[in-house]
Amino acid sequence: MSGPISDLEAQPVQPTASSTADAPSASADIEVDSEVRNDASTMDDRMSSYTASLSSSVVDYPTEYGRTYHAFRAGSYNFPNDERESDRLDLTHTVMVKTIGNKLFLAPIDEAKTHRVLDIGTGTGIWAIEMGDFFPNAEINGIDLSPIQPSWVPPNVKFEVDDVESPWVGNKKYNFIFSRYMAGSIADWQLYISRIFGNLTPGGWAEFQDWSLMLDSDDGSLDNTQTHRWATLFMEACANLGRDGAPGPSLNAWVKDHGFQNVEHRHYKIPIGPWAKDPSLKDIGMCNLIQMLEGLDAFTLKLFCTALDWTREEALVLLSQVRKEMKACKSHVYLHFHVVYGQKSEQED
Repeated sequence: MSGPISDLEAQPVQPTASSTADAPSASADIEVDSEVRNDASTMDDRMSSYTASLSSSVVDYPTEYGRTYHAFRAGSYNFPNDERESDRLDLTHTVMVKTIGNKLFLAPIDEAKTHRVLDIGTGTGIWAIEMGDFFPNAEINGIDLSPIQPSWVPPNVKFEVDDVESPWVGNKKYNFIFSRYMAGSIADWQLYISRIFGNLTPGGWAEFQDWSLMLDSDDGSLDNTQTHRWATLFMEACANLGRDGAPGPSLNAWVKDHGFQNVEHRHYKIPIGPWAKDPSLKDIGMCNLIQMLEGLDAFTLKLFCTALDWTREEALVLLSQVRKEMKACKSHVYLHFHVVYGQKSEQED
C-alpha cells in the first residue's frame, strides 16, 4: 500500500468455499510499516472510515455488567450475546475469512459427498448462512447457546439452541463438522474432539479454527505494556474457570491423537492494528483492531470479576489503558491463529 495509512479502506470480502490456493502461513516475522503514525488520537477517525467502507461490501437473557448473557446453560459461557457482541462476531468472521484467503474453510471436502454440515458455536450464523449458499443441496445445522441468528436464512440452513458440551443426542452423522473461535469456552477439549470424531460419517471431515489469545510480538514491543498484562490476566482467568484460552497451538496434536487421518495444520499471525507493511495484513489488522476494541469489555468484565475477583472499576481502568495502547500501534501485536483439519477413515464406523 503506497498511500498514507489514513486513506486505508476495507478490502472487499467475497468468500469462497475453499480452493487449492491458500493464504501464506506464519513463518517469518511480520514486517512493520515505518510510515504508520503512532498516534492514538487519530485512530478513531480512521476506524470510522474503515468500518463505513466495510459495511458497504432462549431470549430472557440475564443482564450483568451492562451486557446480556446466555440464559441457556447460564454461566457456562462468560461472554455476552447482545447486539453489540453480534456485530463484533460478524466482524471477527470477516477477519478469519480474510486471514485464510477469503475462504470459509480449508478442508478438501467433496461437494457431491457433503450432505450434512454442522457448525458448532454458530454465533450469529453468518458462516452457516454463507455455507448454505455455497452448498444448496446440503443440510447446514448451526448450534449455539442463544437463538441470536436471523430468521431469514437459506432454506437448507437450520439453527438450534444446544450446548455442545452436554451429551450429544440422536443418531445424525455429519459429512463435515466445523468448529471455530471456541477459545476460552470449552472445558474438556479431549471429550469435545472425541464427540466430533464420533459424529462424523466414514470419510467425513472436521475443521478446527482457533486462537491463542496470549498476544505476541516479533520485536519485543509488547513487553512491559498494559496490553501484555491484560493478555496474561485473561489467560489466568480462563485457567481459573477451567477453560483453555490458547487451544490453537495444541489442535494439531489433539486431532491426530483422536484418530483423524490426512491431518493438515496452518498457522497464521493476525495483527492488531494497521501496522504491518503487507497490504493484506494491514487491512486485516485494522479490521481486527476494531473488533478487539469493541470486544474488550465483552472479553474482560465478567471474566475478571468472576475469576480474578476484580471490581468492575479496576477492570475498566485497565481496559482504558489497553485501548490507548492498541490505538497508538506502538506495540506491534498479533494473535496466533491456527487451522487444523482432518478426515475420519472410510473404514471407521
